[in-house]
Amino acid sequence: MSRFIVKEMGLIDYKEAWEIQKKLFNELIEKKMKGESGAMHLLLLEHPHVYTMGLHGNTGNMLFSDEMLEKIGAKYYKIERGGDITYHGYGQLVGYPIFDLEELGIGIKQYIWALEEAIIRTVADYGISASRMEGAVGVWLDCGKPSARKIAAIGVKASRYVTMHGFALNVTTNLDYFNYINPCGFVDKGVTSIAKETGHTPTLKEVGEKFTKHLDEVLG
Repeated sequence: MSRFIVKEMGLIDYKEAWEIQKKLFNELIEKKMKGESGAMHLLLLEHPHVYTMGLHGNTGNMLFSDEMLEKIGAKYYKIERGGDITYHGYGQLVGYPIFDLEELGIGIKQYIWALEEAIIRTVADYGISASRMEGAVGVWLDCGKPSARKIAAIGVKASRYVTMHGFALNVTTNLDYFNYINPCGFVDKGVTSIAKETGHTPTLKEVGEKFTKHLDEVLG
């Protein structure tokens, strides 16, 4: 039996999902403060075109103006997660785990490792060999080579060992939208997707189910 509740939310506006996250995050913290056990959630969803900047991100990695945002039909938010700027959009599986790490018996580094590991196993189901890159959170292909490229970004917030925000895995994502930023602050690394690597276009529901299974396995 899974240790968390999975909510498949489909296509949802970033701000609306952000408010849902904060509500669940605050409720779980309040439960902890009372010494009670609260429900943990994994929100799986997809966003319309949006760029988000981490709390200490570098605005120099934004390569767009307000006029350009309007032209490409995207929104922009500065949020409270770690990491730099990233893109979310159609064909990308986004996951927001609202977890109590103390309940899971792990720390923040182990948690990020677990997210990476579940994604690595998920893309392996599609024949993709991915791994971690030293000094660069997320999941990568061809690490250490000039062709190194990122298939999944991770950026989280934790307070009292309760997490929010999470990961974004490119499935059938239009990668052109990454041209308007230096993804996660990198100027010399590319991005990729399951579709680009394999020619296969799985549904986000299918990929989400695989990810959930692997995350369950990793967390034990």
